[in-house]
Amino acid sequence: MTTVGGGAYVPPTSPQTENGAGNGSTDPMANFYSEVTSVQDGITQFSSNVSRIADLHSRTLNSTDEGASRQNEALLDDLVGQTRQLSNDLKQRIQALASYPVTRAQDQTIRKNQTGLLRQKFIEVLQNYQGVERDYRAKYRQRVERQFKIVKPDATPEEVAAVVDDAEGGAQIFTQALSSSTRYGESRMAYREVQDRHSDIKKIERTLEELTQLFNDMAVLVAQQDEALDRIQSRAQSVEGHTAAGLQNTEKAVEHARSARRKRWICFGLFLAIIAILALILGLYFGLRNTGGSK
Repeated sequence: MTTVGGGAYVPPTSPQTENGAGNGSTDPMANFYSEVTSVQDGITQFSSNVSRIADLHSRTLNSTDEGASRQNEALLDDLVGQTRQLSNDLKQRIQALASYPVTRAQDQTIRKNQTGLLRQKFIEVLQNYQGVERDYRAKYRQRVERQFKIVKPDATPEEVAAVVDDAEGGAQIFTQALSSSTRYGESRMAYREVQDRHSDIKKIERTLEELTQLFNDMAVLVAQQDEALDRIQSRAQSVEGHTAAGLQNTEKAVEHARSARRKRWICFGLFLAIIAILALILGLYFGLRNTGGSK
C-alpha cells in the first residue's frame, strides 16, 4: 500500500505496463494477482479514510475553539476529496480486473471469484461510508436546531424545520429572531455556527449523492460482467463442441487413411499373387509344350 502525506492513496503503476511478463514470471496470472493485492490495499486505505473522516466530523462538532474548528474543517475537506478520488480509482480498477484477459478455464473461474470478492468488499466500505455521512448529517441538523433555539427558545416546529432544511429561507427567520433576542452576542455566534453547519450538511449531501452513483455504477458493472461471462461461457462451450467435433472428424480421417492403406497393401499382395500364379501357369504350359514337341 502506497500513501503520501495526509493518508492519500497513490495507485501503483500497473505491472502490465511495466513488464508484460510480470517481472519475468511465467505465470500468466501473476499481474492479475499483483493488481488484486494492490486493490485490496486501496480498499483498506479507503476504510481507514472513512474512520478518519468520522473522527474529524466529531471534532468539528465538539470543538469550542473556532480556530481549531476551521482547521478540522480544512482537514476534513481535503480527506473527503482524497477519498472521492480513491473511490473512483478503485471502481475503475475493479472493472479492469473483471476484463483481465485469460485463456484457461480455471483462470476464468479465479478471475470471476476474485473480482466478485473485491466488489463485495468495496461495496461494504462504501456502505460504511454512507452510514457515517448519514449519521453526521443528522447530528449537524440537530446542532442547527439547538443553535436556533438558543436565539429563539419559543420557536415553532415549522420555524425550526425552515431553519434546518432551508439555508436561504431559514436565514430570514434567523435574522428576525436575532433582532428580538436579548442575548445578541451569543445569538450572533449561534448564527455563524448555523451557517457553517449548513455548509457541512451540503457537503455531506454531495458525498451521499456520489456514493449513490457509485452504488449504481457497481450494480451496472455487475450486470455487464454477468452478461460478458455468459457470452464467454457460451463461446467456450461452442469452441469445446467444435473441438470435439473436429477431433471426431480427425479420428475418422485417420481411420479412413489406415483402412485405405490396408486396402492398398491387400491389392498389392493380390497383384503379386496373381503375377505369381500367371507365371506358374505359363511356366507349366510352356514346359509341357516343350516336352510334347520333343517326343
